[in-house]
Order: sequence, then structure tokens, then C-alpha cells
Amino acid sequence: MRLAAIDIGSNAARLLISDIIKGNNGNPEFIKMALVRVPLRLGFDVFDKGEIPDTKVEKIIKTIKSYKLLLDVYDVKHLKACATSAMRDAANSPALIKKIKDETGIEIEIISGDQEASLIYENHIAEQLNKDESYLYIDVGGGSTELTFFSDGELIFKNSFNIGTIRLLKNQVNETAWDEMKEYIRSKTKKNHHVTAIGSGGNINKVFSISKKKEGKPLSLDLLRDYYKEFSNLSMTQRISLHKLREDRADVIVPALLIYINVMRWADAEEIYVPKIGLADGLIQNLYKELKLKEIEV
Repeated sequence: MRLAAIDIGSNAARLLISDIIKGNNGNPEFIKMALVRVPLRLGFDVFDKGEIPDTKVEKIIKTIKSYKLLLDVYDVKHLKACATSAMRDAANSPALIKKIKDETGIEIEIISGDQEASLIYENHIAEQLNKDESYLYIDVGGGSTELTFFSDGELIFKNSFNIGTIRLLKNQVNETAWDEMKEYIRSKTKKNHHVTAIGSGGNINKVFSISKKKEGKPLSLDLLRDYYKEFSNLSMTQRISLHKLREDRADVIVPALLIYINVMRWADAEEIYVPKIGLADGLIQNLYKELKLKEIEV
């Protein structure tokens, strides 16, 4: 079975195409066939002006049309497409979604922060780890941060906060927002034993790649602090040159590290695993479940 997901975020739009095969244990395995990322950077316009400008609307349409061609080439029959924080905030999102549907046939669903957190949790990475631990999923995007926390295999909370990398770059996150996140995390995690973080998002994936850590090994909070200090002291040009970062990654990686560091501090988590999963992966997992359920009903 071949499935695909489109994730239109505040910094970039992604198309993920995966094959699902039956593993040796009988459980499905998700094999990534293609991942295409286009840095649309919608949040830079939306968080300032409240809507997506005409120039970006045309870029989105062209991006989805190109994704549609790839879906046809890969012979994908089932797709799930969602948009997050920037599209949630944009006043002209309904008109844009209609235009996309009319011109491409692809229907985009704008999901809430809670839905976003749930879809990221669909990856169930923590279920492969020690069942006696507490795990905090941290997904940092351009417009928001999604947190999902469970202990001893039981879901404790999931929540979304309008603290994201682009909002921070634009100085749109005040101390009250930080304090609310801090108090929420501390109050919800303090009664649970040792917390380990699980990070998703392009920025933490890039930090993991730079760290040269072996797959499956965690990053320490101290290491994230070191990278935050290093990147903060480098100019954009230096970040791009020294660490081979794209321009659209070089600016957001510093605020992203700040968010991961703060969330981990407040949850008293000393390590973070980076399994290279994200919303698009969760969308495919969710789509697979829906299709299997339909098979059972038939």
C-alpha cells in the first residue's frame, strides 16, 4: 500500500510518500519513498498581517500542483493533507483552500493544535522505549509548539502553545505566554518520575545530524545549550557556511533550540531522542488506520 501526506506548516510545506509493508512481526512498517520540502514561510506574512499575500497564494498553488504531479507519478491513491498554525491564523485561508480544491482536486484540512499534537503522537515512538519511563513529545514549528506527555504508557496530557520559531523571530511571544507554558508543564509533569523528551521538527533533526550522534542515541540538554550558545554567537552567513544550513533553517534554528531547552528544563528532562518523525508521518499513520478500519467494516 502506498500513502501520502501533505503538511503545510508556518515555515515550509512537505509532501511525504510512504510504502506500507507487513513486517516480520506482522505489524506494518512505513518505508519513506519520497520527501519534498518547499520553504513557503507563510508565518512571516500571516503573523504580521493576518493573511497570506497574493504572491504567496500563487506559490502555494504551484507547490500543491507540483505535489499533485508527483502523487500521479508515484501512483498514490490515498492522501491526507493538513495545514497548521499559519493557516489557522490567516483570514483568507477558507478562500485559499477552496482555490486549491478547485485547481488541484486536493482538499486541505486546517487542524487545531490539539489535533496536531495527537497526529504527531500517532507515530508511537515511545512505545518502543522503556514502558516504566515518562515521555514528553515536543514538536516545534514556526507558529506553535505541540506537547504530548504520557507516563507508564498512559496519556497524561496533550496541548498546543502559540510559541513558535517565526513568532519568536518577530518578537510576538511575550513573557506571559512563556510563563503559561512553564507553569502548565511543571504542574502536569512534577508528579511523574524521570522524564525523557522525544523531539520532532526540522530544526531538532538538523541539530541531531550536526551532532553526529548514532541513530537511536539521545541528545543531552547540555549539548542543546552548547549549540544554542554557538549558533546565537554566529551570524546568519556563518551558520550557513559552517554548518551547511539552508537560509530558511539558519534563522529559525536558534529560537527552536530555545523552545526545546525551555520545555526540557521545565519538565526536568535531561535527554531528548530524535527519531526523525513529524506531522506528515503521523498523518500517514492516521490515514493507514482509517483505511484498515474501512476494510474491517466492509
